[in-house]
Amino acid sequence: MKELLHYFRKFHAFAGRRLYINLIGMVLISFIEGVGIYLLVPMLSLMGSFHLNLGSIPYIDRLMGPIESIPEQARLPLILLVYVVLIIGQALLQRMLQLQNSRMNQGFIQLLRLDIYQRLLASGWHFFVRKRKSDFYHMLTTELGRVASGTVQAMTFLTSAVFTAIQIGLAFLLSAKLTLLVIACGVGFVLFSRRFVRSAKRLGGRMSELSQGYFAAVNDSFSGIKDIKSNRLESTQLQWFQDLNRQMEENANQFVRNQSMSQFVYKTASALLIVLFVFVSFELLHVQTEQLVMIVLIFTRLWPRFTSLQSSAEQMVSAVPAYRGLLELTRECTEAREAEVELALREPNREPLTIRQSIVCRGVAFRYDPHSPTYALKNIHLAIPANRTTAIVGRSGAGKSTLIDVLIGLFQPEEGEVLIDGVPLTGDKLSAYRRSISYVSQDPFLFHASIRNNLKMVAPDATEEEIWQALTFAAAKDFVSRLPQGIDTVLGDRGVRLSGGERQRIVLARAILRKPSILVLDEATSALDNENEAKIQEALDQLKGNLTIVIIAHRLSTIRNADQVVVIDQGTVIQQGEYLQLSKEAKGVFSQLLAYQAKA
Repeated sequence: MKELLHYFRKFHAFAGRRLYINLIGMVLISFIEGVGIYLLVPMLSLMGSFHLNLGSIPYIDRLMGPIESIPEQARLPLILLVYVVLIIGQALLQRMLQLQNSRMNQGFIQLLRLDIYQRLLASGWHFFVRKRKSDFYHMLTTELGRVASGTVQAMTFLTSAVFTAIQIGLAFLLSAKLTLLVIACGVGFVLFSRRFVRSAKRLGGRMSELSQGYFAAVNDSFSGIKDIKSNRLESTQLQWFQDLNRQMEENANQFVRNQSMSQFVYKTASALLIVLFVFVSFELLHVQTEQLVMIVLIFTRLWPRFTSLQSSAEQMVSAVPAYRGLLELTRECTEAREAEVELALREPNREPLTIRQSIVCRGVAFRYDPHSPTYALKNIHLAIPANRTTAIVGRSGAGKSTLIDVLIGLFQPEEGEVLIDGVPLTGDKLSAYRRSISYVSQDPFLFHASIRNNLKMVAPDATEEEIWQALTFAAAKDFVSRLPQGIDTVLGDRGVRLSGGERQRIVLARAILRKPSILVLDEATSALDNENEAKIQEALDQLKGNLTIVIIAHRLSTIRNADQVVVIDQGTVIQQGEYLQLSKEAKGVFSQLLAYQAKA
């Protein structure tokens, strides 16, 4: 339950005095309800329904004194009026508290949602490499919803507990012996119902597991929908979906069965308790009828609160796995946080870094798993001159993309260091450095928005002229102009309405619109035809001397004009020099790669 206590402390810190105001309001509501119950007996007596000895009920005689001074014909209307005013006042106060509770709960959930999202954004790339994206969707939707429900149930539990405590106090005034009997029975029921609470916690954990698997599998299915459709796997996927839904249905039904059984036990116990009341009151304790009527009135209102406490407890513990999962994700994000990203979030207008000399890797080594003996990069010594074009080539799996991730600051070297103009890339410098980079991957990503909005995400203040200049640079102007809505055409999920080559050109235009000092192209023209690739190559050549360009390329013909070529194999730089120089090294890997492509 430490997870619940942790988040309740956070809720207390968020709600502040509003929480105490609500607690005072709950006490007032419970007191008003108690007064209302007290008024029922004199009402019944004045109506002639019962001939009761009101003096035997504590405080009723004090209430009846002023009432008896009122003319007899006005007594009952007055008591009825007071009763109605009390009930309406209680209802209004209760409504105000419910609205306040809702505002506090929704505000708290929004706080948690923004907090976890900001922590995710501030986490390092290595964190996302190890995790499934669907787990984040699951946490930000289903599990946060369960945390919200658990928070509401905690407030309900607190409300019921306050009400119950006050009503028990009123019952003690009437008959301490009967009240102790009821409390003893209640404690017995609580002990008996522990198994229902444990079962609710177990089913809550199973619910989290199934929901997480559901999100993961659905995400995988729709990410690979083209393969599913192409290979006629619809029936297989449908069977899997049916099986998973059956498991989720059965788990939900088990939870309802568990909760309904606990409610059945409580209702059965309430009937037996009333019978026990009457028997013990008359036969053993010889309680007067007036007191018994009041106690029955109180406990017929009070006993459903015991049921509510039990139900709220089951709902709360069923949400414990969601609290635990959120707490664990928060801890992992904290461990994986990038201080420079947090700085960037706090200072979004910070100036980017300008590189004047070079980017240097000095003895860099990196591995994805710190406990693995296998290094993705090892003993990398490399200098990338500023305002020049550097091409990085090698076989598949050689470590090219990993090297790029280290160069742009997504990964921190395990050994060695990256220097910018001779200064280590750390702290504030890393934040400014990351702002100076535009990166285009081999798997271009576009948002489900218009072309204009996709471009302006990196440069909100870009003018129309600047946007079209970027599209022209990326050889995208012609096809964008031919689209039905032109630049305002919505691209669909991940840009699905465009071809692979068209997506690459839009992403390249977006990268250029940012006006970076470093442009990194990771197979960024692999989906283009020769004509458009030649246009982009020509445009890139015009940028020489104005920004630093780093290119990963498999088609070696596209890097003929690079100022230097770096060949990497098995995580190590094995060749470095100009294109023509490396092509003449007959035993070198670069000349072998050229020969393979010439044969193809």
